[in-house]
Amino acid sequence: MPTITVLPHPEWCKEGASFEAQPGESLLDALLAHGVNVEHACEKACACTTCHVIVRQGFDSLDDPSEKEEDMLDRAWGLTATSRLSCQMRVGTDSLEIELPRYTINHAKEK
Repeated sequence: MPTITVLPHPEWCKEGASFEAQPGESLLDALLAHGVNVEHACEKACACTTCHVIVRQGFDSLDDPSEKEEDMLDRAWGLTATSRLSCQMRVGTDSLEIELPRYTINHAKEK
């Protein structure tokens, strides 16, 4: 099984994380199942960009994003060439290293 490594993030994953995920599982589901509480305001409908991640290693092993995902990514804060929506991408057979962007479109939220 591939290993998912999450780089440290000051709010969502302070220590970073590393865990194994099932190939074919959505990255967002894998993150949530392992205690990485990534925002997902649209409930995985590909209608927002709050689950945006940056794939630092393993990007080439992923399936191409759909046109709908690409359109949504254009709205993401801090977009990079290796940005994906974690609700739309499926874990492949290669390990991944991901970064959670410091901000999302919902950067201001109630506490």
